[in-house]
Parts: sequence; structure tokens; C-alpha cells
Amino acid sequence: MTTVLLVDDEPLVRVGFGMVLDSQPDLEVVGQAGDGAAAVTLARQLRPDVVVMDVRMPVLDGVAATAQIVAAGLPSRVLVLTTFDLDEHAFAALRAGASGFLLKNTEPADLLAAIRTVAAGDAVVSPRVTRRLLETFAGQLPAPGARDTRLDALTDREREVLVHVAGGSSNAEIAAALVLSELTVKTHVGRILGKLGLRDRTQAAVLAYETRLVRPDPDRR
Repeated sequence: MTTVLLVDDEPLVRVGFGMVLDSQPDLEVVGQAGDGAAAVTLARQLRPDVVVMDVRMPVLDGVAATAQIVAAGLPSRVLVLTTFDLDEHAFAALRAGASGFLLKNTEPADLLAAIRTVAAGDAVVSPRVTRRLLETFAGQLPAPGARDTRLDALTDREREVLVHVAGGSSNAEIAAALVLSELTVKTHVGRILGKLGLRDRTQAAVLAYETRLVRPDPDRR
């Protein structure tokens, strides 16, 4: 059973999502919150598998709430809800540690699939959407100061694979580009995530931009 915490400042939205989730035998809504502060408190208490989080809320917004949930080391994965795909709030949420985002007007079937995907440990946002988001808002990243050492643990091949991950390539596409087997690419991706302490490919893509391993290319938006 996958447990879910619903967070939105609009009660009708929570009720609607709750009805959709409660219709599924493998999903259970264990709590609801109307602001980010309450979401953090409930996440600590209930430790849900997935937190479905609106980004624009009173008291504490969804980005700050996501950051606190991730920083607390909770097992919960955060799925952020936003109004449009190229949203600076979605960008900030991914940087804060969200495993992906969905549009608030998404189809019920897509919402259910996204929750199950996140609960299984995968990122929801397609790599190419993530790349578009990063390309659009990467200018908001802080200017590099001292040399960033976060990628020092990676081998040259792993860095190469990470560049392709950040570019939105699938394992099959990376395998073709680097003349490797898909299994080898999958192994490299797993090692990258493990060495860098990341949860999924979305977080790997964000880190690639933060460390300037990949730089924005306006022509690819």
C-alpha cells in the first residue's frame, strides 16, 4: 500500500484528489494539509511514501516545505503541483529535492501513474521537460564561487554519462551515443546517483547544471 499526503490550500482540490486516490486499492490518503508548515509537521508524523504538494500556499510555500522534508531525511518523496510546465516555482522545487512535478489540471490517470512512479523511486518529470525547465531558469542559479567539488567522486565516463542524463537522454540513447550496452549505462547511472547521494535522474540533471558541468543552451529550449 502506498501512503499519500495531500497538500493544497484549496479544500476542493484536496477533496477531488482524495476521491481519485481513494478509488485505488493500492493507494491510501493518510493526511491532508492546507499549507506548507502543516505539511512538514504531518510528513514528520505520518512519514508517507509520497507527498503531493502545491507550490503556492500560505504560511510556508511548497518549495520551502519540500526543502524541509528532504532535509529531514524522511522517506517521503515529493510530487509538486504547478499551473504550467515552465514554472520558476517548479524549477525551485526540483532544486529543493522534489522528485518531479505535474500540472494541476492533469488527468486523474496521469496523477495516479505519477504517484506510483514516484513511490517506486523514479522521477516523474520526463528528462526532456526537466532540461527545458533547467535551460529556462538556469540563469537563476548562483554564480560559481570556489571550485565545486561535488562531482570529484565521478570517473570521466560517469561525468560523460551525467552530461547525457542532464540533456534528457534515455539509457538507450546514451548507450547508442557512447557505444555502450544499456545495462552498462544503467550501471553507470546507478553509481552516479549513489556516489552523489541523489534520489533520481531529475536530481542528477539539476546537479549537473548547478555544478556547471552542463551550461544553458538557449537554442535547445
